Amino acid sequence: MSYSIWNAFQKEAGAELLKLLRAPEFFIPTLVMPSGFYALFAIALPGSHQNAEYMLATFGVFAVMGPSLFGFGVGVANERARGWLDLKRASPAPGIVYIASKLTATLLFASVSLGLVYVIAGFGAGVVMEREVWVSLFGVQLLASLPFVLLGLTLGFSFESNAAVAVTNLVFMVMSALGGLWIPVVIFPPALQSIAQFLPSYHLAEIALFVGQAPGTHHVMQSLVVVLAMTGGLAALALFSWARQRSS
Repeated sequence: MSYSIWNAFQKEAGAELLKLLRAPEFFIPTLVMPSGFYALFAIALPGSHQNAEYMLATFGVFAVMGPSLFGFGVGVANERARGWLDLKRASPAPGIVYIASKLTATLLFASVSLGLVYVIAGFGAGVVMEREVWVSLFGVQLLASLPFVLLGLTLGFSFESNAAVAVTNLVFMVMSALGGLWIPVVIFPPALQSIAQFLPSYHLAEIALFVGQAPGTHHVMQSLVVVLAMTGGLAALALFSWARQRSS
């Protein structure tokens, strides 16, 4: 049985990767936008080099958020609209294979997106860190995709195709801007600083800033607890949305 599941996973993951590679509207923005924005904010703008290490941590979270939200939020909604999920339900492969294959493809795209940002940081922005710090930061930022995967999965099961595109884009922009991934939260007005406290993007960035040894004081333990609580809540929402979809 496990061998059959493994075979199903391999085929499903391969098909998922091929599908995404054939969708330039997905992979071009998710790969180019984070590295392009990082190059702008960390290299092109005057005086930006001094903030390159700080922005490496925040833009790394930004880099994994796109593939996670759009790969699941828009991808699942489109497959629902085309009846693909009904066909999957009739197949003998367990539902977890479908989710695992999408997660694998998302992590691969997130890794490439992160890698591009790291190359620009190291060779273009002059960021210098110990090897262990690079590896730890990469691991933390890659794990940061999990809450966004769960959120994307919830959106994909909750909205129709066109609505999912609009809602996912809105969520993506709000979490990027108000979560402090582009501009530090400390320079926000007090009201916007309060809003940031309720966004996983802000707390994930705080953890990444701590791991990357960026300047400033970062409340890493508080952010870690909040992220774990948010991830648990999003997991419950994703399971509820999935169960509702399967029963409909």
